[in-house]
Amino acid sequence: MNIAAYPKYDEYSQRHWIGSSELPVHWAVKPLKHEAGIVLGKMLCPENKGGYSLRPYLKSKNVQWLSADVSSVDEMWFSPREMETYRLKLNDLVLSEGGEVGKTCIWRSELDECYIQNSAHKVTMRPHNDPRFHLYQFYAFGKYGGFDAAVNRVSIAHLTYEKLANIEFAFPPLPEQRAIAAFLDGKCATIDEAVRIKEEQISLLRERRQILIQQAVTRGLNPDAPMKDSGIDWIGQIPAHWEVKRGKHLFREVNERSEDGTEELLSVSHTTGVTARSEKNVNMFLAEDYTGSKLCQPGDVVINTMWAWMGALGVSDLTGIISPSYGVYRALKDGSFNRRFLEWQLRTTPFIEQYNKISTGLHSSRLRLYPHMFLGLFMALPDRAEQDAIVEHVERETGKIDKAISVKESQITALQEYKTSLINAAVTGKIKVL
Repeated sequence: MNIAAYPKYDEYSQRHWIGSSELPVHWAVKPLKHEAGIVLGKMLCPENKGGYSLRPYLKSKNVQWLSADVSSVDEMWFSPREMETYRLKLNDLVLSEGGEVGKTCIWRSELDECYIQNSAHKVTMRPHNDPRFHLYQFYAFGKYGGFDAAVNRVSIAHLTYEKLANIEFAFPPLPEQRAIAAFLDGKCATIDEAVRIKEEQISLLRERRQILIQQAVTRGLNPDAPMKDSGIDWIGQIPAHWEVKRGKHLFREVNERSEDGTEELLSVSHTTGVTARSEKNVNMFLAEDYTGSKLCQPGDVVINTMWAWMGALGVSDLTGIISPSYGVYRALKDGSFNRRFLEWQLRTTPFIEQYNKISTGLHSSRLRLYPHMFLGLFMALPDRAEQDAIVEHVERETGKIDKAISVKESQITALQEYKTSLINAAVTGKIKVL
């Protein structure tokens, strides 16, 4: 339903709040401290000071808009008195004090024991207020910049007790608060379910995309082509005309170095392959001079030695500077590979499982894929012409899938924007839901 189609209140007064120039005339506006108890969470206590006990606590990162992630709470020491002060009770609101200030959730359990650390505030509304209404109100206030405006952005932002306590909020009569909360509960649940369905559809589309790529680069495009046993357990059946070769018969390790250090800085990840570091949101130490740094060239296979077991590798389209811990491998014969085909095959599930199997290290997070391991791998390959045909087909078909994903993502964005607008309209009285 279009927000403009909802009825409005009969009379408004000129009062500015959350980007609105007016509120229903009978709504009160007061500092939060007049209508709620506010407690800033406890400072971190990493050790037992005597008579203390370990208890789970929420911190800012556990607070998401309208919800709390309680699956990864930490523990710290609380005294009996502190437990009474900082424990969350049913329908207490939690606001993040730092980071993305004002993120708000509601504590919905009477049974689960949880406390707050000093990166979050506990807000307990007075009995004549509905906490669910104020959950949505704080959400809208935060989404439309209210909490950002209240904090000092010169340094690290902190929504201090004093700042939060003195922010003015709108307080409709309790029956209206309850009606607005119930209205938004129902509408948001419907929107959230629609978003969930679309996210599930996107997940299925991405899975279909991966299956399409893996099928094409390991079995070819002709489902009726004669097959043969590759002789390699983890590769299995392949088209009869494909060849199986070890990596050392296809590639050589190279160790070229930059003469002046002016080339593009590159990184390698399991999600994006080889990309320019400037295109990624990474905060890494930058050297003053990259002269003599390790290089890769277009068409080189670049492998993050430490993270190959996660699929952190790719085929470079660029000449660039890479980490000295990366492995660089170049085809023995120029033009023998289509870059996209090669990257897709090396990042398929069977290959990643094989990297895990042959890498060495004390435990999974310390596995390393060294050059002799990569060069010892077997690969099943068609000739270059068939590689090109496979890439053309896959790019055409995945383009359709990517377009469908983009449409779903746009729909999700529109739904989320509508949800935020609807919440704001309800908690500012732009629409009447009674």
